[in-house]
Amino acid sequence: MKLSDSWEALRDKDFRWFFIARTVSRTGSSMAPVALAFAVLEVEQKAVALGLVMAARTTATIVFLLVGGVVSDRFSRRVVLQVSHVLTALTQGAVAWLVITGNATVASIVAIEAINGAVTAFTMPAMQGLVPQLVPNRLLQQANALMSFAMQGTTVIGPALAGLIVAGPGAGWALAVDAMTYAIAVLALARVTIPPVARATTSMLHDLREGWSEFTSRQWLWVIVLAFGFLNAIHVGAWVVLGPFIATRHPDLLGERGWGLVLSAEAVGAVLMTVVLMRGQLRHPLRAGMLGVCLVVPALVMLGVAPSVWLLLPVAFAAGMGMEVFGTGWNVALMENVPQRALSRVASYDALGSFVAMPVGATVFGWLAAVADPRWLAVISGVAYLLISLAALAVPSVWRLGRRLPEPAERAAAPGV
Repeated sequence: MKLSDSWEALRDKDFRWFFIARTVSRTGSSMAPVALAFAVLEVEQKAVALGLVMAARTTATIVFLLVGGVVSDRFSRRVVLQVSHVLTALTQGAVAWLVITGNATVASIVAIEAINGAVTAFTMPAMQGLVPQLVPNRLLQQANALMSFAMQGTTVIGPALAGLIVAGPGAGWALAVDAMTYAIAVLALARVTIPPVARATTSMLHDLREGWSEFTSRQWLWVIVLAFGFLNAIHVGAWVVLGPFIATRHPDLLGERGWGLVLSAEAVGAVLMTVVLMRGQLRHPLRAGMLGVCLVVPALVMLGVAPSVWLLLPVAFAAGMGMEVFGTGWNVALMENVPQRALSRVASYDALGSFVAMPVGATVFGWLAAVADPRWLAVISGVAYLLISLAALAVPSVWRLGRRLPEPAERAAAPGV
């Protein structure tokens, strides 16, 4: 494949504008955690205040995820995204205005960010369902790799940009820039054309049951989501919670600066893998993805056995590559094998499993670290992670799932989408 062919999906006008919208809004999203954290701390210098804001946002997302899936399958996903982005711009803009004018309170930020979290529950399923409407099957992997490339890039740029603005004009202005990115994304999405939607006449409860039926009827799908309910909890607990804790306990070997380098190595591995995935094809996306997931195991074990920055850098780099293979492979598997009419609902069930697992993992591992040696916990977590990954990989439907035959170059939407 020629290097220019790696960008073939961007030659399509509709996907190109969607990609621009996604990249711009994602830049704002990557700025938000830094900007919001310092905005809250400007109002009240207490960690509990920040915890309340984050908890309100996450809880609202979880509560509305399934509703977001139904709405995204019933209506034009482009319109759902545009409305969601308008509401995100308004909510983040409101917090920015309150902080800049000195009228913000913790209660007001909690309330507004809860609305913002609820909006996110509509954004994610709509975005997942829109991609296969914009590109043919043969370009699904490339399109997902391109979006992941942009996401990883903004993850590096966004926090740094937010930090500069917070250190200069202030946290409120960083939130204002975040709001502006979503406004720009709305304009970019207006250039995207997709087939009209046939309005559903069934009840929301019926649609939820239908989405659940689509979810449970595919063994490979629910097996992976179930496995990642545990894997995500372990990853958040052992890597995100225990990692910094172990780093601070071993400043001579790792320390805060070393841990930052390790996370950067993980991100670089993911970015480089997206470039590889733009050019090659995963013939068995779940097989490759779950084998990639196993590359997280050496990073977790090394964190416990020898928490040295120089030993962790290569294994973190490999873990980033492996997780990127899974992320792209998983998206391709969903988009190729789940009917478009139900794709957003299925994606919402998938996201629900991930969102619930993360706070559970953080809470459980935070408690375990207080009663057990965190380094042993990291090693045990690595072993558990490997066993769960291999168990999922051993399921025949996961191992055997292959790519479907490519569609014609012209885009074809399923009825009712």
